[in-house]
Amino acid sequence: MARDRGNAETYVRPIRRLLIGIMLLCLMGLFILWRIDSPRVERLRANLVDRVVPSFEWALVPVTKTVDMIENFESYQRLYEQNQELRNELRQMQAWKEAALQLEQKNAKLLDLNKVRIDPRYTYVTGVVMADSGSPFRQSVLLNVGARDGIRDGWATMDGIGLVGRISGVGQNTARVILLTDSNSRLPVTIQPSGQRAILSGDNTIRPSLDFIETPELVRPGDRVVSSGDGGVFPPGLLIGQVAKGPDRRLRVILAADYERLDYLRVLRTHESERITDPGGLIASDPVDATAETSAGAEPEQDGAPEDG
Repeated sequence: MARDRGNAETYVRPIRRLLIGIMLLCLMGLFILWRIDSPRVERLRANLVDRVVPSFEWALVPVTKTVDMIENFESYQRLYEQNQELRNELRQMQAWKEAALQLEQKNAKLLDLNKVRIDPRYTYVTGVVMADSGSPFRQSVLLNVGARDGIRDGWATMDGIGLVGRISGVGQNTARVILLTDSNSRLPVTIQPSGQRAILSGDNTIRPSLDFIETPELVRPGDRVVSSGDGGVFPPGLLIGQVAKGPDRRLRVILAADYERLDYLRVLRTHESERITDPGGLIASDPVDATAETSAGAEPEQDGAPEDG
């Protein structure tokens, strides 16, 4: 094996030297040919270039492909940047669309509030629902209006359709609303068209029950339930909902207010009723004066009777 390898190197080395020598001679001759300043040599050089250069197009293919690849890469880079810009614009458009939908919903709810017809004697303050209690044992929400807006305890609150609850707790800038569904809520109501009186009792469900109905036989599912105004807590005639029969066979009320979307509430300013501080003021003044005169006149007689005796 070592002898065969030595024989191969013996033959290859001279051939390599020969080829390198021939290539050097050709390059030397080409250099000399290109340096000769003669018309004949010039024509020879022109003919040589015309014959050899076109045949070297295959040698320029890698260069051409490389240039095309660089241009395509730059074009791809520009497309990628444009795509990123379009994606950013699409995200902004989606955010704007979401904001527009929210504004549209808020506008619709405010329009619903404006459609509610209430007694012209009552003015109102519209507040935004900021938070709810989040407790299964307490049904209440927090409004962004308070004592600075003239809000007082006990005032009724409504959404765009019906009665929601009453103010229970007022701060300087906020107020808490106890909903009709709260277990602490009790409200005297009137059932129409029968005119039956009852008490709407909250039990932490979406459909509070009707208790203490005067004549339950006169009440039918679908009857309208409004506030009665008894006790002076709520104004009379405020829509609450419709009568329905629950799974427990009890009469309940399907509330007209949308409790799942309480965003804005209208607080009704209720005029305070006149308070009686002096019970004697209920008695007419003339009988009082007469009684006083009679008692004043009777005293001398009683005083004089013993003297005569």
